[in-house]
Amino acid sequence: MSNTAMANTAQALMDSMTPKFAVSYLRVSTRGQAERGGGHDEGFSIPAQREANKKKALSMGAIVGKEFVDRGASAKSADRPQLQAMLEYVKENADRVDYVIVHKVDRLARNRDDDSDIMRVLRECGVQLVSASESIDDTPSGMLLHGIMSSIAEFYSQNLATEVKKGMGEKVKGGGTIGRAPLGYLNVRRIDEKGREERTVELDPDRAPLIKLAFDEFSTGNWTISELADHLASCGLTTRSTPKISSEPINKKTLNKILVNPYYKGVVRYNGVEYDGIHESLVTEEKWEKVQAVLASHINGERTMRHPHFLKSSVYCGYCGSRMIIDNTVKKNGAVYPYFTCAGRHSKRNPDCKMKYILTSIIEIKIEEIYDRLSMPPELREQIHDVFKDVILKEKEKYAAELNGLAKEKEKLEHRRKKLLEAHYCDAIPLDLMKSEQKEIAKKMAAIEHEIKMHNITFDEILANMESALELIEDCGKTYRAANESTKRMLNQSIFKRLKVYIDDDSDEATVEPELAKPFDMMLEPIKADISVINRSKLHGVEKLSESIENAIRHSKEFFESGGLPYAIQTYQNDSNFFEPKSSSKDFLVDDTRLELVTSRTSSGCATSCANRPFIGNGYYNRCRLFCQQFFLGLISA
Repeated sequence: MSNTAMANTAQALMDSMTPKFAVSYLRVSTRGQAERGGGHDEGFSIPAQREANKKKALSMGAIVGKEFVDRGASAKSADRPQLQAMLEYVKENADRVDYVIVHKVDRLARNRDDDSDIMRVLRECGVQLVSASESIDDTPSGMLLHGIMSSIAEFYSQNLATEVKKGMGEKVKGGGTIGRAPLGYLNVRRIDEKGREERTVELDPDRAPLIKLAFDEFSTGNWTISELADHLASCGLTTRSTPKISSEPINKKTLNKILVNPYYKGVVRYNGVEYDGIHESLVTEEKWEKVQAVLASHINGERTMRHPHFLKSSVYCGYCGSRMIIDNTVKKNGAVYPYFTCAGRHSKRNPDCKMKYILTSIIEIKIEEIYDRLSMPPELREQIHDVFKDVILKEKEKYAAELNGLAKEKEKLEHRRKKLLEAHYCDAIPLDLMKSEQKEIAKKMAAIEHEIKMHNITFDEILANMESALELIEDCGKTYRAANESTKRMLNQSIFKRLKVYIDDDSDEATVEPELAKPFDMMLEPIKADISVINRSKLHGVEKLSESIENAIRHSKEFFESGGLPYAIQTYQNDSNFFEPKSSSKDFLVDDTRLELVTSRTSSGCATSCANRPFIGNGYYNRCRLFCQQFFLGLISA
């Protein structure tokens, strides 16, 4: 035997004695599987796959020199970190790697295209794919079996996805919740008496009240999302923890997602279609729509005040209609003088506006004088109350017929919604048409439910709320002077729609003209001049006021009897919550702690002074406290 032949024989003997090098690839589809150990040889957990792959390698005279594990990765796509890392390793070590071992073919891919791409890379590198559970090799029969198993894996994946979607669709149609419930709810699992697992959703006792508070407060329009998020975080609202992320205080981004999620009004959305959920809603349809309107009004961004003042957002330029803003002037001695100026002229949007700078203290005095002129004397208030009562009771019967009509219209819309869903279930209408029709029906239903809610309010409650507003107006000049700045701001924004400021060209004297807000425009506008006459007469010591009071009563009756009250009630039903039952007089004396919580953003001083100050003197602080409670309970819309 020649030396060359002997060398070749020796090399062949050494190669047969050297173990083959194998790469093991392991995969599980879900994180839960990745976290569970143990199992048996045919199990899908990572430890079970690892043990099976090692046994297969030993049976082939190979050792597992490298392992790649994808934990919680679907095989529907080849875009898996560890799979790509394995293919790169094989390419870089093609002269060393002999086998790639998997537990089953479906661990590698559940898509025939991906399977072909992976096999092409392995063949180019001269690496053989081995299954620990299936007899696949490079023989024709082995390749046929590989193709069959790959097709079965793809079929299984697609069929499973179809069945899962079908089950999810059926669950949603029944009002169930898909996946993890939003913040404020908890996913609950129970075992019934027959041993069956029941999965449902319940309110989170810790977070649900704060989520409801978020909708209630944001619907007022007095908050930015950032401010409300900070306030809720200070109240203890946090996100839920996950295996990777710990719980943290709520932020602006999370709050925005909450406010736009229809789940909180009792609706489950799936594939763009909304279904009535069986879970308990946290907000009404009306409140949710109101929040969406406030969000839409913030589309251009949110800004906070640079120079806060209790008259800002209440006083307007009488010439161009722009808001009045604060401009502080600092003198050489360091003294600061705050002036009101026209925002339109200041920003040069209205450069021709002739509004001049005017000290804030002058405007404050002018507004106090307006309250003095509008203060309703007690003797007149009693007479006006009787006028309201007579006219309101006459209108009571007219609304019964309207309520019946609204109930029938609501029934028609509910029937239409039911038929629409049935058509969708039968694939009779396309998804885009389903969405548009649902939006139209939801909009009409919200409007009708709002109308029904307003009509369900008893006229006794309307009268009680009118009495409360009258009490607020009684001697309101003294009440306004005794109030702190926060309460003054609320009074101004509730009683007046706006306060228009003018400057006399000759004397530079400022005048303020009030524009009354609802419902005070209805109550005071017809008798505003009469009240002013009565107050001037009392100021000058005139004792006989009967003629002036009779004039006020006559003017008030003329307004209501000419159709003023029905128009006013209809307007307030659409524009404010003045007549809501929750605002009846029996609810005025709310718990002080509740008032403190709701008013904490506006002013701690307002909440403290109005809620805790004793009822003294001529009832000034009584009415101040009364107003704060009415305001935050929804009696008067700011």
